Amino acid sequence: MKIILLKTQEGLGKIGEIINVKPGYARNFLIPKKFAKIATENNVKALKLWVAQEELKEAKNRENMEALSKYLGKLTLKFSLQAGEDEKLFGSVTSQMISDELEKQGYSVDKKEIILEEPIKGVGSHKVGVDLGYDNKPQIKIKVSAASKK
Repeated sequence: MKIILLKTQEGLGKIGEIINVKPGYARNFLIPKKFAKIATENNVKALKLWVAQEELKEAKNRENMEALSKYLGKLTLKFSLQAGEDEKLFGSVTSQMISDELEKQGYSVDKKEIILEEPIKGVGSHKVGVDLGYDNKPQIKIKVSAASKK
C-alpha cells in the first residue's frame, strides 16, 4: 500500500516521502495515529503543493537570515562595566547581555545562538560569533570599557 508520511518515522522515512508499507500496518497504525495518509492522486498533488510552499518559506527565511547576518557583521556593541585596577571586570559579559543589547536595537537573537568560547572578563575589543543557521556565522564586535568610578 502506498502512503505519504505526515511525520518523520524512524526506519520508514522522512516527512513528505511516498513509501510502500503493508496494508495492515498502514490501516491499523500509521493512518489512525496521523503519521501517514493514503497516497491517492489528490493527496500526491497536495503534497507537491505543500513541498513547493515549504521551499518558498525556506528561501524567504534564508534571505532574512542573510540580511541579518550582514547587519550583525557590521555591528559594534558597547558595554560599560565595573572593572578593577588591572583592567579585569567584576563579572563578565554574558550571552544574555549581548542578546538583550541586540533586542534593544530591534533584532531578535536568542542567547543560545551566541557563541562565546570563554566569558568576556577583560576591558577591550572582542569578537563574538552568532550561529544563525544556514551556514551564517557573523562576528559581532564587542567593546568593553571600565565604568567611571564615583
